[in-house]
Amino acid sequence: MKTKAVRLYGKADLRLEEFELPEIKEDEILAKVVCDSLCMSSYKAANQGTDHKRVPDDVSENPIIIGHEFAGELVEVGSKWQSEFKPGDKFSIQPALNYNDGPVGVLSAPGYSYHHIGGDATYVIIPSEVMELGCLLPYKGEGFYPASLSEPLSCVIGAMHANYHTTPGSYVHNMEIVDGGKMALLAGVGPMGLAAINYVLRREDRKPSLLVVTDIDQARLDRAATLYTVEFAASQGIELRYVNTGNMEDPASGLKKISGDKGYDDVFVFAPVAPVIEQADAILGFDGCLNFFAGPSNQDFKAQMNFYNVHYAFTKVVGTSGGNTDDMKEALEVMSNGLDPAGLVTHIGGMNAVIDATLDLPNIPGGKKLIYNHIEIPLTAISDFKELGKDKGVYCMLAEVCERNNGLWSVEAEELLLANATALNY
Repeated sequence: MKTKAVRLYGKADLRLEEFELPEIKEDEILAKVVCDSLCMSSYKAANQGTDHKRVPDDVSENPIIIGHEFAGELVEVGSKWQSEFKPGDKFSIQPALNYNDGPVGVLSAPGYSYHHIGGDATYVIIPSEVMELGCLLPYKGEGFYPASLSEPLSCVIGAMHANYHTTPGSYVHNMEIVDGGKMALLAGVGPMGLAAINYVLRREDRKPSLLVVTDIDQARLDRAATLYTVEFAASQGIELRYVNTGNMEDPASGLKKISGDKGYDDVFVFAPVAPVIEQADAILGFDGCLNFFAGPSNQDFKAQMNFYNVHYAFTKVVGTSGGNTDDMKEALEVMSNGLDPAGLVTHIGGMNAVIDATLDLPNIPGGKKLIYNHIEIPLTAISDFKELGKDKGVYCMLAEVCERNNGLWSVEAEELLLANATALNY
């Protein structure tokens, strides 16, 4: 079967190509990829090439398919897996395989390391190790985009689980955020910050009593406040505050005052910016945990930390890079229980938009860029649908559906797009 895919050949060298996939083996599965959500990690891999830890050294001769936040349906199942999977099953994939025998060892991952599987392809071959490691995850919900976004949501879930605190007088580390504690999300209204807000507000087993979300972009703060309201947070027993630290003379002092001058139990940093990290350190309370969520591209990236407080106030720092398979399963479960990740999505595009969007991702405003792999459509902001609809009827219909859904993408919008793709005339 032929597939069309965006492949990485070297630093900033992405190519959209059509090529033949080999016949699947008895321990492999052929799958159709419906959609893929573009990730900053793909931007880093594309621009770093073989300097990236997950990218093989020989991509110039043996290119890999990029994209790792994808969902679709199974087409053909090898005999080994026919008792567990069948054609037509919808799926998501945990890309962090942690597989020692993969192309680049322990860091091998679809979207970084493989020749025949990645999110930015029309059809892929799922290799045996994905199934062996339990990383092919069934999705039984509506639509496809929620399954695609289960990977970024799992990263947030993993970060929450990775925080830890201590019990005075013992050396036991109590994993997780503090139930009923004070939490701050700094630079927290980008795509991953929005996912974190959504998860925190809808989590049932534990939640903070105070959630402070900061940024210096008032428009992004206002959008977040519209999507995840103070009123809904209050109904969940959470005091939610959106704060523009750009308007504060002394942000650390101002944020600490909001906490009652005691500081925060859990602080998450969603931007690799030294002053933001130092601000996070300054607002930690006793036994507070700083989670550095945003991965920097600069291998020499540094920020200062108050080690007096590390010693006497037991403050600590952790970092996570992606969620594990259990985190993805939890993401799929909370989605089936009503969490809709559509608030992350601000742009829709087709396979023809992947290369330019991936290479320029940090400079494109908004949240997640959702790609539909079997469609040709420029990367388009959902907010632009109405204006485009003056000339093209499909955009008009999409605008009407999104307006009914608070300006957000939805399963209804996805179904409309997939059913009318040829009418876009691109």
